[in-house]
Amino acid sequence: MTFPHLNRRTHLYLGLFLTPWVLMYALSSIPISHNDYFEQRDKEKGLPLWKKTFDGPYDLGPIPDSPLLKPLGAKVVRDFHMEEATYGVYRQSPTQLNIYVYTFWRSVQFKYFINEKRLTAEDRRFRWESFLTGMHSRGGFADGRLFPALWAIVIDLVCLAFLIWVASGLYMWWCLPGLRTWGWVAVAGGVLTFGFFLVRL
Repeated sequence: MTFPHLNRRTHLYLGLFLTPWVLMYALSSIPISHNDYFEQRDKEKGLPLWKKTFDGPYDLGPIPDSPLLKPLGAKVVRDFHMEEATYGVYRQSPTQLNIYVYTFWRSVQFKYFINEKRLTAEDRRFRWESFLTGMHSRGGFADGRLFPALWAIVIDLVCLAFLIWVASGLYMWWCLPGLRTWGWVAVAGGVLTFGFFLVRL
């Protein structure tokens, strides 16, 4: 097998492999760019975004003054049997902690009222646009658990595959002298468009 033949096969099969990832990033960019439209559509339907599922006494113990609040979130996640989910903890005010727990399919917001030793839980209504943007923005290894780390590794591999896909496409174009003129037009169009917004925004 010659290198041009190997390159064509690589480009072909990488394109097939990348299909769900390209679709995910393409479709999720629509609600990111048109967030106001989706929010307004939701308001017109009159559907509440959050539904309260718990409101009762709960004791998180002493609340440290430091920003290291992750262990407090871990207790809430464990007590509500959501260990498989990713979560973040932040101080809403001196008397309130918010714990946001999410998976691709479900999001729950906990609010802990320190002085009252009271906890509320609200389930976010499932929305496809939120599902897509959640996939688009999720990444990193800070979670420390297996499956989020595997997701981050796969995203790294997908990014590498994108680079190889682009490089193999450029090589194929360069090996077709009859198409070089239109190829330069396409490359120049992409570079100029990207450069314009890079400078202006």
